[in-house]
Amino acid sequence: MIPYWMSRTQLLLGDEPIEKLMTKNVLVVGLGGVGGICAEMIARAGVGKMTIVDADTVDLSNCNRQIPALHSKAGKLKAEVMAERLKDINPDLDLTVLTEFIRDERTNEILDQGGFDYAVDCIDTLSPKVYFIKACIDRKIPIVSSLGAGGKVDPSQVVITDISKTHQCNLARYVRKRLHELGIYKGVKVIFSGERVDQSRIIETEKAYPKKSIIGTISYMPAIFGCMAASVVVRDLSESVVSSQ
Repeated sequence: MIPYWMSRTQLLLGDEPIEKLMTKNVLVVGLGGVGGICAEMIARAGVGKMTIVDADTVDLSNCNRQIPALHSKAGKLKAEVMAERLKDINPDLDLTVLTEFIRDERTNEILDQGGFDYAVDCIDTLSPKVYFIKACIDRKIPIVSSLGAGGKVDPSQVVITDISKTHQCNLARYVRKRLHELGIYKGVKVIFSGERVDQSRIIETEKAYPKKSIIGTISYMPAIFGCMAASVVVRDLSESVVSSQ
């Protein structure tokens, strides 16, 4: 039975797509500016089972762009803050919360045990990101990957496209290079912006560990990336809208 809180989505999509979404299982890895809003939009669309993964804690510098980041939540695990929100949105959500950074064999373990219908890559460190994408491809798990939202201010340049069509994005370039080394040149859906980044808005600092640098961000851009990633998942799983990709 479709619950009342989903009645507006039901009106838009109809019963069958909603009922289909309620049976689906989605994995979201990374709960920062992109992943937090993405996970929430997937839950609000009615997906019945989710696993969320992030080991990071809320820092007050996150408050300009991240859903779990509030002054009252400083120092708390982002995954636990998001879990509370998602269960408050949908009390019936079958939710698994992993408070860890995943990479290599742990990535394999999670993917092999999960039975996932879709995976969302919101990882912002290169090696785990590429490993996760490759591991999903190897298992034929549909995946959408978010590329660089930092340093961007123009939402009109954000698109859903194939990894092979990306440009003017450092993260995309590094990911493409690593995937090429693994024999993967296309076939990965990504959220991407070709907007040029002002390099003066990037600083190298040890505070960015495990990354090498910090890049300036604005409130709405990571959310736009996250909502677009969620739209890919929801549309593909419900088959209610024909993808234009």
